[in-house]
Amino acid sequence: MPQYVLALDQGTTSSRAILFDRQGQVFACAQQEFPQHFPQPGWVEHDALDIWNSQLACARKVMSDSRVPASQIAAIGIANQRETTVVWDRASGEPIAPAIVWQDRRTAGACDRLREAGYARQISRSTGLELDAYFSATKLQWLLENVPGARERALAGELCFGTIDSWLAYQLCGRHVTDVSNASRTMLYNIHTMRWDPFLLDLFGVPESMLPEVVRSSGQVGLAREEWFGRPIPLSGIAGDQQAATFGQACYDKGMVKNTYGTGCFMLMHSGYVPPVSRNRLLATIGWKIDGRTDYMLEGSVFMGGATVQWLRDGLGIIKDSNEVEALATSVPDSGGVMLVPAFVGLGAPHWDPYARGTIVGMTRGTTKAHIARAAIEAIAYQSAELLAAMQKDAACPVMEVRADGGAARNDLLMQFQADLLGVPVVRPAVTETTALGAAYLAGLAEGFWSSREEIQALWRAERRFEPDMPAERRAELRTRWARAVEHAKGWVEH
Repeated sequence: MPQYVLALDQGTTSSRAILFDRQGQVFACAQQEFPQHFPQPGWVEHDALDIWNSQLACARKVMSDSRVPASQIAAIGIANQRETTVVWDRASGEPIAPAIVWQDRRTAGACDRLREAGYARQISRSTGLELDAYFSATKLQWLLENVPGARERALAGELCFGTIDSWLAYQLCGRHVTDVSNASRTMLYNIHTMRWDPFLLDLFGVPESMLPEVVRSSGQVGLAREEWFGRPIPLSGIAGDQQAATFGQACYDKGMVKNTYGTGCFMLMHSGYVPPVSRNRLLATIGWKIDGRTDYMLEGSVFMGGATVQWLRDGLGIIKDSNEVEALATSVPDSGGVMLVPAFVGLGAPHWDPYARGTIVGMTRGTTKAHIARAAIEAIAYQSAELLAAMQKDAACPVMEVRADGGAARNDLLMQFQADLLGVPVVRPAVTETTALGAAYLAGLAEGFWSSREEIQALWRAERRFEPDMPAERRAELRTRWARAVEHAKGWVEH
């Protein structure tokens, strides 16, 4: 009997592979960073082969280091950075250009032109998304228009488009597929009809032959080729990283909320079994599809979460390792009035301003690197607090707690400040690798490794609960000050 499920957690800055046992516990993990490319201001690219090679290397390493053979792995699940766009040759499997990453802003002008032409409302009605360069549609359009010969080759059926899940599935087992959660992030998929939208394909000039087959999130897609792991292993679960994290957090009931503190911050609220409508500039997105039933989410996206701490390390050099930031930030009692708005790639929900840029306000001669570090941590919490406020307005139901995960969720200062700003408890689970865990659960359910969602819910455990401990007046004062700082960051780039 296989004893493990292998999760491939393909993120924005690194690839990871994690083996989970039947109790949903991490048995072994391997991780590898890969290069980030910034060829022009506002552009962010990856080499898709770096992504595949690093992901395969991690999978092989976690198996070899733990001495777990392929025969002991029931299934593979994929969780992936979403919206990042890859186009590759159908025959050779080689990418035709660098992958355009979700953070990339090069198509902001194209979105402006579509908005001015009056298409924003129709796009939102069909896809549940804001018209923004964040999503895949304008990235794919840009590749077709700017890579020599790409459009002609696409029309001839020679090219495949996919988000990172599609790219990995193609390399693993030769299938050109995506699951419903990733499809819903492309701005080409109609979340009501559950099909690629003909109007949007025509609007963005995308030949339908390029598109992957859309499959359910939990179900066998194919077998990973024997050459990769020594014997075939079923690929049986796929979900975008944030939907996977929501599944891993066992947020299966309407009104449950999780927030992932990764490169960005992504808050999702389970909204039921029909597409929600946001009046506060949140996204309606598909969570997952299992056994014929589709779960929907409200989502708010913050583009710079943990990446803000990386900037302190790589950009400013005020820390040598990201793990040092909490000690530096707690060396001062507060930020000394400093507010850092990390709009380095624009602002996501609920502002959707691609022309905003990073701003630090409130500095004095007494400001130190410790104050800036604390302001950076607090900025992550301020942005997430804006998301929950919008969700509560949309959902019109009280939120009892927020389940937190992701690398930055290990930061106690951030978690406590987040609870203080939200006014509701923030709960950190015993297993914080919930993105990978969600992918494992989806794959394991398909293969009978776990029997039901109820069994998975029973496995969820809290590690620590952070209770709010800030007077309401102070909370309101800080959030008002944050709103003022955000206004200084907006519309900075002329367009």
